Amino acid sequence: MKGQVRVRAAILARMLEEARRHRSEECCGLLAGTNGVVTDILPARNQLASATAYEIAPEELFRLFKQIRATRLEHLGIYHSHPTGENSPSPRDVERAFYPDVAYFIASPDEGAKAAVRAFQIRDGVMTELEIIPL
Repeated sequence: MKGQVRVRAAILARMLEEARRHRSEECCGLLAGTNGVVTDILPARNQLASATAYEIAPEELFRLFKQIRATRLEHLGIYHSHPTGENSPSPRDVERAFYPDVAYFIASPDEGAKAAVRAFQIRDGVMTELEIIPL
């Protein structure tokens, strides 16, 4: 049985908007919410400014986690885009999946993408696609 992740539809739309706005590089950020529902998006700067990789600077990551705690939300996901190619985890994405208990969302700015936003659980180098349940 496939795992699921529940997300407000507005958050999915915002991820897609971010991906389309940053077509020359991967956009990225954190996702937060309560009761297992992603309700908030916290965009971050891709310090690599790369079309094939992303990294959030440690000080920005710290600030975002502090913001999540201050608003009494839970860290539920990480998102980024793949401006070129399919929106499934790259070997680098799998290798750098340091948060096994959150969902990893990948948005495609490509208008013709089969699934504009996909989500995965990545644990111990194994990725499993999650069914996105929009709310």
